[in-house]
Amino acid sequence: MPQEATGKTGVPSDARQKPERPRDELGRPLPWGEASMLHLPDFDAMSLHDNDRAARKFLAERNYFGAHEAWETAWKQAKGTGDEELFKGLSQMGAGYVHLLRGNAHGAITLLRRGASRVGSYPVGTKGIDTAALAGRMEADAAAVEDGSLLPGPQATAVPPAV
Repeated sequence: MPQEATGKTGVPSDARQKPERPRDELGRPLPWGEASMLHLPDFDAMSLHDNDRAARKFLAERNYFGAHEAWETAWKQAKGTGDEELFKGLSQMGAGYVHLLRGNAHGAITLLRRGASRVGSYPVGTKGIDTAALAGRMEADAAAVEDGSLLPGPQATAVPPAV
């Protein structure tokens, strides 16, 4: 039986857990010892359906980092089902809006467009989502950031899209 890996390539286990880094509300790491401002459920312990439902709730609340994390977990859970690219696109959408609020125009544009491409490749009605409208909205928000009519930063005025 192979021994557990150690060092940088080691896998966390009960005997060797990587400590949870404190984070701000947009998922940025805070200095060790500070109180974490980001409190999210254990997405790995949730079902794909529950992660999707949690992500939609987080999105509606403008908690884009929470939505991104929940859909990222759903994407991993959906591997082999045919829905993995949808959840990957939704995760990228969440990350795009995180970058928008962080003030990173390039990250917002890139991730919103990647998400739009993936989500838009699914038929309208998949998982109850108007995929064409959602992809169009992501493209429009990316274009608005690009042309300067949607300014990145904590006060960005983007309204969460309907999912």
